[in-house]
This record gives sequence, C-alpha cells and structure tokens, in this order.
Amino acid sequence: MAWTKTYSGDEPLRINKWLALEGVCSRREADSLIEQGLVKVDGEKAISGQKIETGQTLDLAQKAARRLDNQLSILFHKPIGIVSGTPEGDEIPAVRLISGDSLSGKSHAIPGRYNKLAPLGRLDKDSRGLLIMSEDGVLAKAVIGPESQLDKEYLVKVKGDVTPDKLGKLRHGLELDGRQLKPAIVEQVKQQELKFILNEGRNRQIRRMCQLVELHVVDLMRVRVGPLELAGLPEGKWRPISGREREALLRGDMPRPRKPRPERPERSDRAERSGRPDRPARAERPERSGKPDRGPDRTAPRSGGKPGPASGEKTVSPLKGEKFKRTKLKPRKRTPIK
Repeated sequence: MAWTKTYSGDEPLRINKWLALEGVCSRREADSLIEQGLVKVDGEKAISGQKIETGQTLDLAQKAARRLDNQLSILFHKPIGIVSGTPEGDEIPAVRLISGDSLSGKSHAIPGRYNKLAPLGRLDKDSRGLLIMSEDGVLAKAVIGPESQLDKEYLVKVKGDVTPDKLGKLRHGLELDGRQLKPAIVEQVKQQELKFILNEGRNRQIRRMCQLVELHVVDLMRVRVGPLELAGLPEGKWRPISGREREALLRGDMPRPRKPRPERPERSDRAERSGRPDRPARAERPERSGKPDRGPDRTAPRSGGKPGPASGEKTVSPLKGEKFKRTKLKPRKRTPIK
C-alpha cells in the first residue's frame, strides 16, 4: 500500500472530503479512485459516499499513488491574444500551445490529447505573463480556492497622469460591482509603469481599477503567483512545476527577498581593506619636441662587454657564416624484438 493513515477525528467524515483535507487529492479524484477500487478501509474496498470513523485505517493502493504523482503541473508564459480557458469562435486556448516544441528545459512528461490541464487563475486575452496550468485538484484549491492567501504581482504600463492621489485610491478606497476591494499594494516603478500586488482576482480587476482613476492600461504582465516567479521563461514557452515548488504553493510561502547588489567601493577603499597601498597615478609624459628619443646610443660600449656595431656595419648572426656547418645524423638502427 502506498499511503496509509488512521482517522482520528471526533465525528465520521466522508472519505473523499478527508482525502482532500489531507492534501492527497481533490474530492473528485477521490471519488474516481474509490470507484476503481483503489481505496480500502480496514482491508475492505470503500464504496462511493462512505464515511470513515474514528480508529479506522485507510489504505491507498500503489497504483492510485502513482497516478496522483504523475499529474502534470506547468508554468506557462502566456502571450497576448491567447485565452486562458475555454475559447469562443476562432480564439486559441493556452492549452493548445503546450507541446514538446514549446518546452523550455526538460520534463518527465509532455501533455497529450488526454491530459486535462486547467488554468489556475485567469489571465485576460489582452494580458500576458505567468499562467499556472495543472491536473492537480489539491494544487488548484491552494491557488484559486476561497481560502487561498497567495498574492499575485503584476507590472502595468499606463497612459495618463500618475498622481499621489490616484495611487492612494488604487491602494484602498475603490469598489467594483458594488463591493469594496481588498487593500492592494501599488507602487510607481517608472513614470508610466506601476506594480500591483493583489490578494484577489476579480474579472479584469486591474484594468477596471485604473479606469476608475482615469488611467488607461496599455500593457499588463503577471510576473509572480505566491512564491512562483516568471523569471527568465521566454514568452510562449512552458516548464514543469517541481515538487519543491508545489509544496511551497501548498504552504503559501512568500517569495524569497532578492539580495541587493553591494556597491563597489572606490579604489582607495579597496586598497585600505586589502592592506595593500593604492597604485600611484601614472606620471604624465613630457612633451616631445623634434625627433623622438630612441633611447641610449647603440654604438656606445656596453657595461662589461664589447662595443656595439658602428653605424653602417652589418650585424652577422653567430649561426651564419663559414664556420657554421650542419651535422647530418646517421639513421638509427632498429633491432627486432625477439
């Protein structure tokens, strides 16, 4: 048996709900495993709708655990013009772009026609960036469930005057469809670029928020969902989500803070830290007038040696002349090995 646990609750609980609470699988996946006879309670096959009682032990077959482990979850960099979910008319869904050709890196499995990848959180057709797609019901609950605390980060380029009053309204004070919005983190990155961090996902929320303060969104890119970042994934490419990243999403971890680059000290500071004196500045070369100075006279006698050649005399190499003869070597005798 692949997964075994004894129920210790005070009251009986449906098996599918308990497996979902334990993070093993979703309720729908649990019902499917029960129908296939892959779930046992105290050694007997469970039936649909059965409740588990205090002290009873549930066993999950190896085949069921292997099937759950093979569920694929991916991170996709969605381009503009691609819809996240069900297409209408001639629209292209994101799942159609998930193939071996668009894979960035390596994956233990390539999605096929029988994979049921569903988007975990919508991203508008006119928006781009990070899109999570998965067959994992437990992961879906952690990312888009009503109790999810994962925040989402966006980089938004706008047209219009960005003022402190407008930023204050975007952070808190707006409402959509008659409901007050949760407080948001909104920072001005550049003159016409804003960073949004939201804890909710209403339909076209950022575009509608900007419209309320007379700002027009010209580009919107999602760069992070909880601890999962888009990083350097190229547009139109996908990669699998690792087991460590899945666990971080289930825990609701925050992204690791980026360490700022230390400023490079000046040369005098570096010399002081290293204990070595700083290099002296290069002396300025004197101005040359007339013919350049070519160094000492080569005809003058050298210290402790013979005088150099006078002007007009030719220098003869010691390897050339009448006394130099080449010596021809005789061929070496080779004796056969006995």
